[in-house]
Amino acid sequence: MTQKTDGQTPDASNSQPEMPLIEHLLELRNRLLKMVLAVIVCFAAIYPFANELYLLLSQPLRELLPVGQTMIATDITSPFFAPLKLALVLAVFVAIPVILYQLWSFVAPGLYAHEKRLAFPLLFTSVILFYLGAAFAYFVVFPLVFGFFTAIGPEGIVELPDISSYLNFVLKMFFAFGVAFEIPIATILLVLTGATTPDDLAAKRPYIVVGCFVIGMLLTPPDIISQTLLAVPMWLLFEMGIIFSRLAVRKPDTAESSEAAGE
Repeated sequence: MTQKTDGQTPDASNSQPEMPLIEHLLELRNRLLKMVLAVIVCFAAIYPFANELYLLLSQPLRELLPVGQTMIATDITSPFFAPLKLALVLAVFVAIPVILYQLWSFVAPGLYAHEKRLAFPLLFTSVILFYLGAAFAYFVVFPLVFGFFTAIGPEGIVELPDISSYLNFVLKMFFAFGVAFEIPIATILLVLTGATTPDDLAAKRPYIVVGCFVIGMLLTPPDIISQTLLAVPMWLLFEMGIIFSRLAVRKPDTAESSEAAGE
């Protein structure tokens, strides 16, 4: 196997002969089958509770509806497909650790030891941050957003939210906040790949803040509350990414200086 030109030595696992393309494709197929199997197993365990889970998901809105009003299904198939879709999305959501582990197992043999030490913590942290983003949307954003929507409606208008429309809305919010919470990981990767530096990012802070509000405007409903609730955490996570990227950059410098002192 060819050596890298930066003087680094590959991990011991990289000293093995290169696999033919067919073997790579077969391994990729096996990994994909395991991912699909994990989703199917999670779906089989979640689907019997799909209706109860939908009631739990819709609770932030149902609690704010006036007395006597409830959610409706405008499509004859919605009572079946809405909980089914929720169960499938939750199955993927629960199986994310297994999916990422299979991806990691496929990619890891081609990484150097120092790349493995860095990639695995970033991978693990990205999963946690995505879960935290979805939890933040459910426990913090939904009560405020739904309270705003139910309060500004014209008087005399009966609010009967459709279950399919509600599910599409909350899934979009979960995805938006889950991705937004990945900003520290993206910041660290940009710095480690040499695309930018922590000082350059800090100098562009005013533009980043404006960009956060623009993204909040595009990914959330057209109200100032939800836009702010997405933009402010994105900005804070960006600041957190700068802090951790400075630490990540200093570690190699420290290691190199210690090696130079030893020589």
